[in-house]
Amino acid sequence: MDLELSSKHVLITGGSKGIGLACAAAFLAEGARVTLVSRSEAHLQAAQASLRAANKNAIVNIIAADLRDAAAAEQMVDVVERDFGVVDVLVNSAGAAKRTPAAELTAAAWHDAMQAKFFTYIHVTNPLIKRMGDRGSGAVVNVIGSGGKVAAVTHLAGGAANAALMLASAGLAAAYAGKGVRVNAVNPGRTFTERLAEGMQAEARQQGVSVEEAIAKANKSLPLGRFAKPEEIADAVVYLASARASYINGALVAMDGALTPMVV
Repeated sequence: MDLELSSKHVLITGGSKGIGLACAAAFLAEGARVTLVSRSEAHLQAAQASLRAANKNAIVNIIAADLRDAAAAEQMVDVVERDFGVVDVLVNSAGAAKRTPAAELTAAAWHDAMQAKFFTYIHVTNPLIKRMGDRGSGAVVNVIGSGGKVAAVTHLAGGAANAALMLASAGLAAAYAGKGVRVNAVNPGRTFTERLAEGMQAEARQQGVSVEEAIAKANKSLPLGRFAKPEEIADAVVYLASARASYINGALVAMDGALTPMVV
């Protein structure tokens, strides 16, 4: 199946690790050009080296920026399009809100969660989707998270940010459909990234068991019997960004393996 992504320019925020990095590898495999954005120059350089080592034809650009700063995010978009070409696809995968028990939430914690997750996406999407609309084409895929669908008492601030992103994704999809721009989102459940691996170490200590035992116990609680792989999330992202998904717009795709079976 030809996804028609060859030579397309894909901008991936949070692209130096985890799902973002897996997305970069998947787009490169389709012949796309990729630009990665992250706060850490060192992490970006490591990601660039690993992608080039795995794919000798990979065209991978990197740029460091703090996307919590609206001006810095817009400047990043300016530099990327000036130096590397117009962006055909935007994948937002940057930022994650800290998990905080409800009783410990402060006003600052709520603000921090929105800055870490919601605004890191919006600060890039807002200027770039307008340019896509002016050009008459483009695709945005937001990697959000299942926490915006079901409230968890230890993830209320982050879940609220996720829910806000879902609404923004659906609304922007409707607003820009007539201008040739599609906006979709995927909501991964537990995905075995470096961040989750670190969390499993903490869970193992709390339970007084080995990391392997903690992972096995967590896997048993999932309908498919295992965590998702970053590459599996990336496959869905690449498809949604492609010409094969040309009539999919405003979709919020659940990717938690039916952990929370919901109709809406």
